[in-house]
Amino acid sequence: MTIAELAPPVGEPLTLAEARAHLRVDDTADDAVIADLITTVREHLERTTGLVLIARTFRLYLDRWPDSSVLDIGRAPVTSIETITGYDALGAPFEADMTGFVLDGAALPARLCLGAAPQTARAVNGIEIDFTAGFGTTGAEMPASLKRALLLHLALLYAYRGAVSPGDQPADVPAGYDRLVAPFRRMRL
Repeated sequence: MTIAELAPPVGEPLTLAEARAHLRVDDTADDAVIADLITTVREHLERTTGLVLIARTFRLYLDRWPDSSVLDIGRAPVTSIETITGYDALGAPFEADMTGFVLDGAALPARLCLGAAPQTARAVNGIEIDFTAGFGTTGAEMPASLKRALLLHLALLYAYRGAVSPGDQPADVPAGYDRLVAPFRRMRL
């Protein structure tokens, strides 16, 4: 299973003004650094939780549909399934029948159940699912605890800005960060 981002987010969950206020930075000299750190903390949280903070589209590639007929999408929250594409023996794409599909987009991870699983003749990446995921188009639509975690993480990375190169960020996570994001983490057995 591979997930590709089809379009980048239209913005970040933290605005530059929110970040500057939290960091107590009054001038604009570090705006570029702060903007880069905002992206870094968002990407870290999304990577470690499977959440999508700002709405955007993705494509999930599967070799075949799971035997259980319920597919874990691997991201959350999923707001819509756009298309499910399969490939015939000649390699031509076809749209799978989505009649009666059930999406549990709020689950961690989101789950999709189809009435009839699509069949594909392609051995690798024979099924493509385009979907939209994210809390919304701004940070105002995401849970407050996640915003707080981002701000705490941003402050720590900003404090490390002279000691750790931007390419090596995130250098650490702050105390309390794990407790704020714990309810949103996928638990594996």
